[in-house]
Amino acid sequence: MILLQSPSRFLLQILHDRLLSQDKGVDIDCQTVEFDDVRYHIQVSMRNPKVLVLSVALPLPPEEAASFDGLPFGAIEAIKAAYGPVVQILDPPKDGFDLTLKINLAKLPSDEEQKNAILLQIASIREVVLGAPLKILLKNLSMKTVGPEAGQPVALVHRPNESFFVVPQADKATVVYPMRFLDSIDIVLATSFLQEFVEARRTAALNNAPACMWSQSPPPELKGAPESALTANAGFVTFVVNPRHVEGKKLDRTVWNLLTFHAYVSYHVKCSEGFMHTRMRRRVDTLIQALDRAKSDAEKLKKMVTGPSFKKWFVI
Repeated sequence: MILLQSPSRFLLQILHDRLLSQDKGVDIDCQTVEFDDVRYHIQVSMRNPKVLVLSVALPLPPEEAASFDGLPFGAIEAIKAAYGPVVQILDPPKDGFDLTLKINLAKLPSDEEQKNAILLQIASIREVVLGAPLKILLKNLSMKTVGPEAGQPVALVHRPNESFFVVPQADKATVVYPMRFLDSIDIVLATSFLQEFVEARRTAALNNAPACMWSQSPPPELKGAPESALTANAGFVTFVVNPRHVEGKKLDRTVWNLLTFHAYVSYHVKCSEGFMHTRMRRRVDTLIQALDRAKSDAEKLKKMVTGPSFKKWFVI
């Protein structure tokens, strides 16, 4: 199993390259798109080579997901806490984007380890912004406190027009994913994968992992959620997160793994589909070779049986 990494390799490479060539006046204007429709646009001007402008477009949130000025709740505070004076939020953001940041490389700390840590954090802007509300809920769980949303499903965006749900309580948080896929083959593979995923959780080696359940119908924890959010052609996956899963440094890892769970499943479904196609092509090639050999052997046998031909001449 492969887990997706939080830092964007695209952003991290540009940040490192820019840091090594701060004195070179080169204009940069690059865009890229990551999974689940997260878009980045990074710009550098020759007039101010130590300043980068990073714009981020997030997945379009569904109606049930709470947001403030186009951002998940708690995102602004999370950005300020993560980056300090190095990053400034520009308001309003650039057209077509939900967030625009001004990154001042001159304000990076001189210590190489701290500098690389901040660059890595900037490249993880997706986790900082989209994971902000989930991190707040799980941080409350680690302190065994609850807010006004206790016992109610909280919708959090993770894909375009799709959300997953967190039901916070004092001693646990229940996370529910409606699993949706467009392709009929993906639906079959994902359903099988998720059922095996639940079975794997029951092994002794994974006793400390969050409890995992799969069901074809919405679980009771989603009572009160909008009907439009309760349709899922590959069923519903439920994780029960306990305080021990979000203690200390485990919090950030748990937030990222939960935030990208659907992408994780989609990745392995596509890998499985590609593997099966490869096996099928190899099998077809093997059958064709066997048929070619059989054809060649049959022709040789025919020549041996028939032998050379002779004409008989009669003299009258």
